[in-house]
Amino acid sequence: MQRSILIVDDHPVMAKATQTILEQIEHIRVIGIAASGKSCLEMTALHKPNMIILDYNLPDQFGSSVAKQIKDISPDTHIVIFTGIDVSDLYNHLIELGVSGIISKESSERVIQNMIRCIMDDCTMIPLSLYRGMRLMKSLPTQEVLLTKDEIQIMTLVVKGATQEQVANEIFVSKRSVDNYLKKIYAKLGVKSRVQAMEKFIQSSYYTDSDKNG
Repeated sequence: MQRSILIVDDHPVMAKATQTILEQIEHIRVIGIAASGKSCLEMTALHKPNMIILDYNLPDQFGSSVAKQIKDISPDTHIVIFTGIDVSDLYNHLIELGVSGIISKESSERVIQNMIRCIMDDCTMIPLSLYRGMRLMKSLPTQEVLLTKDEIQIMTLVVKGATQEQVANEIFVSKRSVDNYLKKIYAKLGVKSRVQAMEKFIQSSYYTDSDKNG
């Protein structure tokens, strides 16, 4: 039985390379390429693909946000996060969203093809290094981290794409002060990078509908 796949990547060369790799798999048909989260959701609603190869860093949304919306409109569609950045700290969150697989863009053609075949057979693949560190146990619910008014404003600006210099100008402090604020925020959120901090902030109650639409 033929399976349909949608590729979501804003880099045309990478998207075409991915298409070439996937089309070598028997019974696979690539139905199109979307360059943004918005385009992905429109094509998903129209075509209901069996699988979506989803870049994590899209120009308009994070892959996690797009994945959640995909599951709302097409719950049976498999989602594979295909990324060039380390998202290992986000595995639990992505799995909770219903993602079927996570794979690096640096993977070989064979590994990518094997991942697709596994998922089409209702299985998945993870690197041995990650598998050996896994613990099959239910995680405890996490408490909301308390952020100050200034920290909330800074993270809202960061999520909207502001640089540290732009944040400093917006809240009338020095760039060094913004650096210090961010270090405190990272420590409170238990993260080490800007991407991880944005993800946690977006998942929190501090990130409102007005922020999303602003």
